[in-house]
Amino acid sequence: MRKRYLITGGAGFIGTYLCEKLLDQGHHVICLDNFYTGLRSNIIPLLGNKNFELLEQDVTQPVNIEADYIFNLACPASPCHYQAQPVETTKTAILGALNSLEAAKNKKNTRILQASTSEVYGDPREHPQKEDYWGYVNPIGIRACYDEGKRCAETLFFDYYREYATDIRVARIYNTYGPRMRPDDGRVVSNFICAALKNEPITVYGDGLQTRSFCYVDDMVEGLLGLMNAEIEAQPVNLGNPDERTVLDLAHLVIKLTNSSSFIEHQGLPLDDPIKRQPDITRAKTLLNWEPKTSLEDGLMKTIEHFDALLSANKTSVLRGLAS
Repeated sequence: MRKRYLITGGAGFIGTYLCEKLLDQGHHVICLDNFYTGLRSNIIPLLGNKNFELLEQDVTQPVNIEADYIFNLACPASPCHYQAQPVETTKTAILGALNSLEAAKNKKNTRILQASTSEVYGDPREHPQKEDYWGYVNPIGIRACYDEGKRCAETLFFDYYREYATDIRVARIYNTYGPRMRPDDGRVVSNFICAALKNEPITVYGDGLQTRSFCYVDDMVEGLLGLMNAEIEAQPVNLGNPDERTVLDLAHLVIKLTNSSSFIEHQGLPLDDPIKRQPDITRAKTLLNWEPKTSLEDGLMKTIEHFDALLSANKTSVLRGLAS
């Protein structure tokens, strides 16, 4: 049966894959985005679909849309973007959650999913992280606008569940990567790949022994849809790939896969940068029968192909401009 889906941040990296997947399933999709970090190019292929609507709006404004399901994805997720506008990031995380919840509350039987983050665990003292871990977060640090904004959004979701019986889902998303990431995304996978393809130095912060867990976007979308459709009680669910790698290992792997002549240079570790990050996905396996299927090597190759084509197209465009 066709349903109406609202996806805030629908022109963003993960959002566009969700839009595409739901349209393929025959549903009606409303994409709400202010294009701060979302890309219009991501949704151009969808504009001709009669079941797709684009609403250019900031999620900090009231969301007067009726939908059967709401995915609240709107919020800058890369440190370089959210640290550039920390106040707006906090407002987006909190007011965006509030406005999306109000839209869900105003239409009975609407189910709403919050795209939360592993950043709610901060620089964790528990490893790997389970959903019942409360986190270790600096509330006044340079990452707090995102970390605490998402933590407060979770608070709102569970308060709406307790006070208004709103049908909520909360996904704690770990590092996700794949094609359609912005070249200036600022996160480690896109930074490393773009530098390697240009044979430029790859910057690794600190000694590079800090760890991350990287989940390919197709796997993440399957997890989000599985969580949205699951008939389970309200609880946060980790979605990520438990394959833990050091940042230094990732840099060497990208150099190898791109056959690059790049070398690694080290710079000081940013403030409050987490030292370890790995999800315990037992809950997702048990409740959703979900776990990632794409290996890091396979996912990176698909992502490298995307960036290689993008950089080649940009280079051709520049050369044409110089020749004209």
